[in-house]
Amino acid sequence: MIFSSLALAIAMGTAPSPLPTPQSLPVITLRAPRAALHLQVARTEDQRERGLMSVRHLPPHAGMLFVFDSDGPVAFWMKDTLIPLDMVFLSADGTVRKLFARVPVVSPSLPDPDIPLEQGSAKYVIELPSGEAQPDGLRPGVRVGGLPRS
Repeated sequence: MIFSSLALAIAMGTAPSPLPTPQSLPVITLRAPRAALHLQVARTEDQRERGLMSVRHLPPHAGMLFVFDSDGPVAFWMKDTLIPLDMVFLSADGTVRKLFARVPVVSPSLPDPDIPLEQGSAKYVIELPSGEAQPDGLRPGVRVGGLPRS
């Protein structure tokens, strides 16, 4: 199972103490049913682990695309994430499998084992501002276009 943010580092006892600054990654545009989504692309393990940590605001139709090596089980959590998010789990062909809407920020004092995990099977995961997925037409069964090849 793959974890987003700092899960691996925490599990290994090597999590850094200060929050990193937001990432500056390449941006692509994907086609959702009712919007163009402008997403930073996180392809490496380090980029995926860091995700949207330390981001304080996302404009509408913007966020991050997590690209995994294979289509399989993944898990995300909100450790050190400062804004609530929608998480969209996609198959290799871009079909939405699962959607977690309005995933709340967790208290920094919440012990790591108590932080909820959003889990599913995916080749890609999109994170958007909280409440964004539904108006953009994202729901299980619809297809997102423009996804990068591995």
